Amino acid sequence: MQTKMQKYYFFESFECYSGTENEYICTFMPRYSFNRKTLAFEERRAFRYARHVRITLLVLLAPFLAAFYLWTYTSVLDLDLPKTASLKRRKASWEARYNVLDRQLDICGQTLAGIEMRDDEVYRSIFGLSPIPRELALSGFDRSDVYRELVDNGAGQRLKSTAARIDMLSKRVYLRGRSLKEVLGASEIAGNMMSCVPNIPPLMTSPGNFRLSSSFGMREDPVYGGAARHSGQDFAAKQGTPVYATGDGVVESTSFQYRGYGNQIVIDHGYGYKTRYAHLSTIDVREGMKVSRGDKIGTVGSTGKSTGSHLHYEVIYMGRAMNPRNYMDLDMSVAEYKAMLERRANSGDDAAVNVSTMELLRRRRLVE
Repeated sequence: MQTKMQKYYFFESFECYSGTENEYICTFMPRYSFNRKTLAFEERRAFRYARHVRITLLVLLAPFLAAFYLWTYTSVLDLDLPKTASLKRRKASWEARYNVLDRQLDICGQTLAGIEMRDDEVYRSIFGLSPIPRELALSGFDRSDVYRELVDNGAGQRLKSTAARIDMLSKRVYLRGRSLKEVLGASEIAGNMMSCVPNIPPLMTSPGNFRLSSSFGMREDPVYGGAARHSGQDFAAKQGTPVYATGDGVVESTSFQYRGYGNQIVIDHGYGYKTRYAHLSTIDVREGMKVSRGDKIGTVGSTGKSTGSHLHYEVIYMGRAMNPRNYMDLDMSVAEYKAMLERRANSGDDAAVNVSTMELLRRRRLVE
């Protein structure tokens, strides 16, 4: 038995009917259009492949629509894509880390530069050690293979330069560590060094024993005339006045120069110090002989290029002539001078001599 079908809803192209048992029957309805020529409604037939054409057009237009959207989003609205924004945030984070690292390296470099300055100009100088050559201290490691590997792996120039800075600081720290270790070794024998530094006058400081004549620096040559540099301090004294070693050391040479220093003695005190005693009348030591501060090594004379009886005395440090006046206390009393010589000669008490030497160094610093 057939049930009566009831019209349920209607669309332009099809209509549906429903039965009593919730069954739906849909039939497509043809489309009609009014033909003005025939004055009648005629069925309008759709293009067979219209749906395929629409889908194809939609597929073809989709990239252009996407490109237009991206252009509007990035160029017109000046906004970043999510991926680009994420990469920029990561880049900013790494840039901040690089800036912090650079500041820390700058601080480390400044601190290390201060240590290097004090090491070269103070610590090593005090103990007569040569400063570390600048070209050696600032030369970098040969790690071109490591840097090349960084570049090959996509590292930027900033990472490469940072790695080079760290390597440079590492080498400088290593060199200063070795240098300070050497200074430590020298400080352990500082007592010996203090007794070697030439820190007393070469003649007894009793009144009338000597007179300071030509001083260190430029002067008129007493024999040939004209300006000439005088590399020492002259002590005018009577011939035969005793001359004393101004510090512990080893006699490096004893020689005679007819037109020069005449009879002269050069003592190597170590730690970069040497002293020269020239125009002597007699020489009381020989080459290779160990001498102590206060030992008599000769007598004043007028040998060589000399216009009168006097002692020419030089202090040489690291191969350069220094002003002897900076290495002696001419106001030292005769009693103190004799007491220091007697402590050395009679007791051999290094500690006593060192105390006296440290007092002389203190006075020198006050003079300077």
